[in-house]
Amino acid sequence: MTSTPLDVGTAAGILRLGNAFCDAKALLTAVELDLFSLLHSTGGSTEEEIRTQLGLHGRGLRDFLDLLTALKLLTRTDGRYANAAGADAYLVRDKEQFVGGFLLRSSRNLYPAWGRLQEALRTGEAQSGSHFDEVVKNPAILRQFVGSMDAFTNVLGPHVVEAFDWSGHNSVLDVGGCRGNLCAQIVKAQPHLAGHVFDLPQMAPLNAELLDDLGLTGKVEFHGGSFFTDPLPVTADVVILGHVLHDWNPEQREALVHKAFKAVNPGGALVMYDRMLDDEEKHVENLVISLDMLLVTDGGSEYPATEVVAYAEAAGAASVEVSELHDYDTIVVARKAA
Repeated sequence: MTSTPLDVGTAAGILRLGNAFCDAKALLTAVELDLFSLLHSTGGSTEEEIRTQLGLHGRGLRDFLDLLTALKLLTRTDGRYANAAGADAYLVRDKEQFVGGFLLRSSRNLYPAWGRLQEALRTGEAQSGSHFDEVVKNPAILRQFVGSMDAFTNVLGPHVVEAFDWSGHNSVLDVGGCRGNLCAQIVKAQPHLAGHVFDLPQMAPLNAELLDDLGLTGKVEFHGGSFFTDPLPVTADVVILGHVLHDWNPEQREALVHKAFKAVNPGGALVMYDRMLDDEEKHVENLVISLDMLLVTDGGSEYPATEVVAYAEAAGAASVEVSELHDYDTIVVARKAA
């Protein structure tokens, strides 16, 4: 999928692009206010009802709501504002496909960091001010991060399930799998699989909470550790590296691919997915995510599929397949000989 950019051959198009951050901040603010959850619960509210229910001043509120309407996030009928279909599907808290967790991270972490893009380009240093070692020490910030990762896997999980033939495999290990949301979705769809998740020990309570909420306690085993300093806890028929490799530099990516492939049982596969880049530079969204990595990691970036294909082949893969996963994500499947 490619983007359709604004007409930057005109002054108006250039000015519009330069102020696109205003549209983004309106959306992020609405998510911070939990406006979409409110309107879902009420079925629609007037400007005054919204002002009262959210504890707002009132000045600028009508313009704010009308901007969200113009952006097709809200509808307005007879003075009452309601969620548009997309907002109601993806921006209502506690709905299964809620992506607001990532938008909250965008609002609180990425938005300020992008204001320091020039400094990042000059120094090559992260600008978010929140190294992950510090994130895991703060339960509130860690929960915010986990919410953003859940938002991605809520969307991608069903596509990962469909993209791979799970028959003939009995186990799956998600390396760097956060609190296990992806692995839980896979095991729920493929109950014959034994599920394993490997991530930092601080994720363990959040994993237990998730499995309890999904009724999957005992179906997915969490293993705490660091994939750079600790051995992987188990081998599995399918090992997954999803939205993990882009956090690291090329040398670290290569080491992780080799380590993960070694943990694949004979006849199994290593599955990797990320918002990979291509030679035509047409995926604006993926280039934006790659710059996100500049701003929030010490050496991460997006990368072309050919890079991890080469790593997998060097690790001994019998075959490697590359295909589109969903929207902007690419999936690479490296198979091990039986």
